[in-house]
Amino acid sequence: MSEVFILIIIVAAALTFFNREWIRNRFFPAKHTNYTIDDQFNSDKRDREKEIDRLLSKMGKNGINDLSAKDRKRLDELSKM
Repeated sequence: MSEVFILIIIVAAALTFFNREWIRNRFFPAKHTNYTIDDQFNSDKRDREKEIDRLLSKMGKNGINDLSAKDRKRLDELSKM
């Protein structure tokens, strides 16, 4: 009986060792990575720039007619920021 108990403990320890990243992420999620207001602002600015680039590249060679009404409205909102 004690051999089975020791074997169970060893298997549990091995499983815990090999799944430690999953366990850490599941029970102790990463904190918010933007620590200052400046970091948050820069992160938001990069996100806006990426979205603007995506919309402008979507326009392509045919101009603004390639964009849907929703995309045109979003591009207008982003250009005012």
